[in-house]
Amino acid sequence: MTPLLSLSDIAVAFGGVQAVRGVSFDIQPGEVHALVGENGAGKSTLIRVMTGAVRADSGTVAIGGQPIERPDPTRMRALGVAPIYQQPALLPDLSVVENLAFGLEHGRAFRRIDWRARRARATELLARVGIALDLDRPAGTLRMAEQQLVEIARALGTRARVLLLDEPTAALTDVEAARLFTLVRALRADGVGCVYISHRLEEVMALADRVSVLRDGRLMATLPIAEVTRDGMVRLMVGRDVDLGLGVPAAPKRGTSGGGDALALHDVGCAASRIAGVSLRVAAGEIVGLAGLVGAGRTELARVLFGLTPADAGTIAVEGRVRAIRTPAEAVRLGLAYVPEDRRQHGVIGAMSVAANTTLASIGRLGALSRFGLLDHAAERAEAQRFVTDFAIRTPSIDAPVGTLSGGNQQKVALARWLATKPRLLILDEPTQGVDIGAKAEIHRLIRALAADGLAILLISSELTELLGLAHRIGVMHGGRLAGVLDHADATEERLMGLALGHTPLPVSAAQSGGTAPPGDEARLA
Repeated sequence: MTPLLSLSDIAVAFGGVQAVRGVSFDIQPGEVHALVGENGAGKSTLIRVMTGAVRADSGTVAIGGQPIERPDPTRMRALGVAPIYQQPALLPDLSVVENLAFGLEHGRAFRRIDWRARRARATELLARVGIALDLDRPAGTLRMAEQQLVEIARALGTRARVLLLDEPTAALTDVEAARLFTLVRALRADGVGCVYISHRLEEVMALADRVSVLRDGRLMATLPIAEVTRDGMVRLMVGRDVDLGLGVPAAPKRGTSGGGDALALHDVGCAASRIAGVSLRVAAGEIVGLAGLVGAGRTELARVLFGLTPADAGTIAVEGRVRAIRTPAEAVRLGLAYVPEDRRQHGVIGAMSVAANTTLASIGRLGALSRFGLLDHAAERAEAQRFVTDFAIRTPSIDAPVGTLSGGNQQKVALARWLATKPRLLILDEPTQGVDIGAKAEIHRLIRALAADGLAILLISSELTELLGLAHRIGVMHGGRLAGVLDHADATEERLMGLALGHTPLPVSAAQSGGTAPPGDEARLA
């Protein structure tokens, strides 16, 4: 059978660094071909070669068996190759319907737009990926997961023959991911070839027909999925055994520093964020997970706590005292730290050095970093080097721009920045999203160690296995409200998903969840 797309002996170098070395790869009609490897292994470079965004130094790109001379993105898209990148490429100031029309409609200038047909097509494409959105909403106001789904819907509208999916479920919950898998299987049945990149190896095992493993820019193996195990893939990827922490986890060990509630919410609401009646506690040394579907209110609650969209109802108590958190500066002063889900836009500043990123949030707080109002560069570098060593951040130096680091190391820098403020409560929104398997294990170890040292952690994650493996208790958001909170011993994927879908509501009581204050508790918190 002639491959839909094939690469033969591809080599790519950037500034003397060999990113891809003699890789051959092909995608057959009606096949899901997974491409796996650690960050920096060459996966994204190979995808850019397939799209024509990067021209290989040597080797051949072919479509339907025909070599393509000087491929470029416009030509490759016209030949049926549609990429969906991990970072959505929507036009932020255009509406959802306009973004979906962009690249799908063709015609002469000044032609009349059939808005009714455009909106109907947009509604149909969004329905195919299982999401309903306000079509007139600017794309820049969508959450990352929503942008990802719009990007996937737009690619489907091109009727591509080869779909390149780069971490498509990184920002999706299990329910949205399951819908995407159903869609991918339907496309496969129609003869579409899908190149699937994911760090979630359970997805690869469930979805792929074949898997190609990259390490340090080289192709280690291409195997039918039936002939490879998850552990075998990991060994090919990293060259060693890695403890993935998979299976049914033991109950996490609580921190031993003692202390009461670092954070206590009672009937917290925010009309602008569509959050209402949320009551929840996080104790010192405790990891409390927060699950829910896209748009259920998880990130919105984090933004309320950090003063980005201040609460307009209920009370927020920090270490037993009710506080009004109106700005992020006030949140930081009270000992709250927030690592957001989109690390590239909000977590780190790619053009700034590792040292500058690490100390950016703590310059005004740590007197050691300033003398007479001037930045003490020696103190800044010493502080940054301490975190680089403690967190095993892989960087050429503390002067290297953060944007040159892998995703996992960028996430560690984002963590270091906020831990430098010496917080009492750390809010982590999707801390392992889009990082490779080795970096994920390291970040999990960091989270456990921080809790063991007494830090209170609110952990938002779309991966139920991650929450079940790390959290002492897991709260589930549904429709802007807390549907229930389960102790680790009582939590299962089925129960959590039932709450997320609103199918099995639980009575949220102080005894059950630790989240609803009993009568008179407001006075005690104050």
